[in-house]
Amino acid sequence: MSKQHLGHTARKRFGQNFLHDPFVIDQIVSAINPQKGENLVEIGPGLAALTEPVCERIDTLTVVELDRDLASRLRSHPFISSKLNIVEADALKFDFATLMTDDRPLRVFGNLPYNISTPLMFHLFEFVGKVKDMHFMLQKEVVNRLAAMPGNKNYGRLSVMAQYYCQVVPVLHVPPGAFNPPPKVDSAVVRLVPYHTPPVEVDNVDMLNTVCANAFNQRRKTIRNSLKELLSEEDIEQAGISPDLRAEKLSLSDFANLANIASHKVGN
Repeated sequence: MSKQHLGHTARKRFGQNFLHDPFVIDQIVSAINPQKGENLVEIGPGLAALTEPVCERIDTLTVVELDRDLASRLRSHPFISSKLNIVEADALKFDFATLMTDDRPLRVFGNLPYNISTPLMFHLFEFVGKVKDMHFMLQKEVVNRLAAMPGNKNYGRLSVMAQYYCQVVPVLHVPPGAFNPPPKVDSAVVRLVPYHTPPVEVDNVDMLNTVCANAFNQRRKTIRNSLKELLSEEDIEQAGISPDLRAEKLSLSDFANLANIASHKVGN
């Protein structure tokens, strides 16, 4: 299948794979369920596969697009250009808080480039207090990681941090043939709904992230060894956790307890 699609060549450096399957597109738009008056934001609209059907249901849509050619195409789109607020920016660096208007929370969606999906998730978690929900097309493996529970091979730092911030709901499996060019992996759509109150109490979220990073960067080690820079064996036992466990066996609540003890040690 050609990488040339409607006159635009998919750019490898932007991780572009364009969605073209009408059935899949309809299912995704139904899952998002956009309503008039909502503050909707699409990341990486590409060739407008989701943008067009979403715009059929609403009056205004903000799109964040890094590729200048695609942003230019959207500006001259014959049907939807008048509904679009086009932001030419790198979503990884963009301040999504600037899109808050009239205190309306953001509803964020997109077919995310797979090469930036994980760092983009962490960037978006910084804005969860301003977000009602997020719907993303991701590599299926990333959706599996977002939703994974302790003991699962996909369970890791992304699982713990995502589940601290959001309810994670896998929505839809999407085969490679739904894209042009077809990626080498399966995809999936996930719904992330930020919690008003996180499910566990954490004194310092940066410390939770640090504890998770240290624990999972050396996931074959026991937490006694992987967390020794942060916590003593006694500290770990104080949290009610065996120092002989590996990271993948610890729950979000366990990581919260460890992070809180580590925070108190450094005086945060």
